[in-house]
Amino acid sequence: MKKTIRDFFNGLAFGITETVPGVSGGTIALILGFYFELIETINHFSENIKKRLKFLIPLVLGIAVGILLFSSLINFLLANYSFPTMLFFIGLIAGIIPHIYAKVKEQGRRLQFRDILLIVIPFVFLLALSFLRTGDSATSPEEMIHTIGFPYMIFILVAGIVAAAALVIPGISGSFVLLLLGVYPLAIYAVSLIRTLLTDITNIDLMLSICKVLIPLAIGIIIGGLSMARLIGKLLKNHSRTTYSIILGIMLGSLCVLFKNPIVYASGVSAWIIVAGVITFCLGCVLSFNIGKKRL
Repeated sequence: MKKTIRDFFNGLAFGITETVPGVSGGTIALILGFYFELIETINHFSENIKKRLKFLIPLVLGIAVGILLFSSLINFLLANYSFPTMLFFIGLIAGIIPHIYAKVKEQGRRLQFRDILLIVIPFVFLLALSFLRTGDSATSPEEMIHTIGFPYMIFILVAGIVAAAALVIPGISGSFVLLLLGVYPLAIYAVSLIRTLLTDITNIDLMLSICKVLIPLAIGIIIGGLSMARLIGKLLKNHSRTTYSIILGIMLGSLCVLFKNPIVYASGVSAWIIVAGVITFCLGCVLSFNIGKKRL
């Protein structure tokens, strides 16, 4: 029972994180210590279905609750206190980096040129990605959701596959990928409409509009998540040092990407806001470092 509750709250934290553009759910899974269990569960689900479901059901339930209940709070914090809010999440990522570096050096060898290259390449790649257009469209989500056709539903499915593949890798944010592809505002708007639908369950047009976005996105996330989890599982098993080097580069790159993300500065920056940001950054660092020390 204790583990079930913990799995639910792990999922809750994961779901909350996924509402924040640029913050990786995979990183949160690493910090909270359920990343490897998640990869193992996906890759070997059929070996002990009852055990796997005991882990997945409360986790998935927690993710759903986190997204549905806390998306409004996160949106409020980002709208009014974006700098200290985002710096808390940046601190969470920064605090886990020493533990990932320790994993790279776990075999007792000093960093070699190959290791440095594996760190630098994903770091530079993420920086390059951050300069791409973030998919903003002249058409608002409110207008777009009522005009979605089958071709765009296929595009949403593909976006879900790519985002889920990113989601499984610590340091890469699935929401950031959706932002790059221009799907993120539409997806968040569709999720927000679920509350409206619950007050008027007979609104078939609204239900169809939501389903046209969320069903292909969910299918894509399942396909991408399963595929990437299998790949990550094999890499961690057979090439752990290489995998951790790449993950370290991705996480370092994600820090830089987050700092230049306009969302960080959206609500304005003043002297006291900077002080608050430094405090929340330090809190995030200390929290993730201490949790990671116990669970990684």
